[in-house]
Amino acid sequence: MTISFEGESAALLFSEAVRETADRGRPVSPRGMPTRELLGVHLVLTRPRARLLHLPPARILNPAFAVAETVWHLLGSDAPWIFDYNGQLRQYADDGVLRGAYGPRMRRWGGGLDQIAQVIRTLREDPDTRRAVIQLYDPACDAAGHRDVPCTLGFRFQLRQGRLHMSTTMRSQDVWVGFPYDLFFATVLQELVAGWVGADLGTYHHHVDSLHIYERDVPAAVALPLAGNAPVEEMPELATPWEDFDELLGQVRRGGSLPAQTGWGQMGAAMHSYRLWKAGELERAESVARDVTGPLGVALVDWYAHLRARRASCTAAVGAVR
Repeated sequence: MTISFEGESAALLFSEAVRETADRGRPVSPRGMPTRELLGVHLVLTRPRARLLHLPPARILNPAFAVAETVWHLLGSDAPWIFDYNGQLRQYADDGVLRGAYGPRMRRWGGGLDQIAQVIRTLREDPDTRRAVIQLYDPACDAAGHRDVPCTLGFRFQLRQGRLHMSTTMRSQDVWVGFPYDLFFATVLQELVAGWVGADLGTYHHHVDSLHIYERDVPAAVALPLAGNAPVEEMPELATPWEDFDELLGQVRRGGSLPAQTGWGQMGAAMHSYRLWKAGELERAESVARDVTGPLGVALVDWYAHLRARRASCTAAVGAVR
């Protein structure tokens, strides 16, 4: 029997799914790692622009990584610059490359097919089509034994009554760590495709075969605040012409001179800010973050406060040992 969750925002959807997985999940230990698991889960986000999870102090995302990973995927990249935003990804790389990277599979399947462009053409030619599909899982590659095997099987798009709905199918989903970032990227893709085919944004559906939480994260999940009264905050619109899309992504990645009040300008500023932080220019990074408006700016400022608190805690612990 399918288990279903529905919410207007990432926070509402996440908090409900996390609590249910922690409370009702059955114990399993794939590759020796204890988890609690729900099988056959369907999550629905009714307002896809309310995509950024922010539930301090229990769950604070690195919003710069959410943005950077999205840009990385959309560029069709598997380049190692993504490690600058999340160094933990290196443990999944083979010879410095994440073999399961979504970007090359989306933009250059088999070395040449741009699946996003194919979806746009398919929807424009036949708005009622059921063939607007992006495939990610490739058994020819993913049975080869590399460390990084895509959890996402693919995406489907349905254009109905002027609204573009999107469905993602996952073979596996870590609800605590991975789900918020996957939700962010997928709903950006949905919004972009909607703009490219002249449709309004519909609902987002996330189908998961194994929704799970690792036992190490259960204590934090139990402390998760209720999100029922949290305001639903949407991110700015991201519609942009397809013809100039790759050039725009390059500007975002470089922190180019994009209007600060636009959605893409904010995303570029978030990436620029985090590069400053990683370079040790903490005050400049925080200054840039404070100029980013809306939920992305709030999340980035709180992320830096979290990093400062963690650094202070580590320093205090070292001092105590001495």
